[in-house]
Amino acid sequence: MKMDRMSFFGKHGVFEEERKLGQRWYVDLDMQMGLQEAGLYDDLNQSINYALIHETVRVIMEEESYLLVEALAERIASVLLDSYARIEEITVRVTKPNPPFDIRFEGVTMEIVRARVEEVERGEG
Repeated sequence: MKMDRMSFFGKHGVFEEERKLGQRWYVDLDMQMGLQEAGLYDDLNQSINYALIHETVRVIMEEESYLLVEALAERIASVLLDSYARIEEITVRVTKPNPPFDIRFEGVTMEIVRARVEEVERGEG
């Protein structure tokens, strides 16, 4: 499941002015999960509700504040993996379209890929 170009107004950045004034941010998610049952049976309980995913990301983007885009992407990946057991792997792209540099380019994008870590039971023996 992909959620592309979600738009948020967040107060993140290394410079204090960025965290005070805020700016537009974009988030893309690519979530790997088994969805065959949801498709076969038209059952939301076998999928995830993308409105809830959006709200989870909105809270992180608009109600929290981070210095680094890397920290922001890690937080989103961590919260989504912890909150939604159905997600097996997630790619998070966070784009800051107007960084405060006097250079011309489309923005800064941080992309990370994180997978669920299965806990291995250790037998005593």
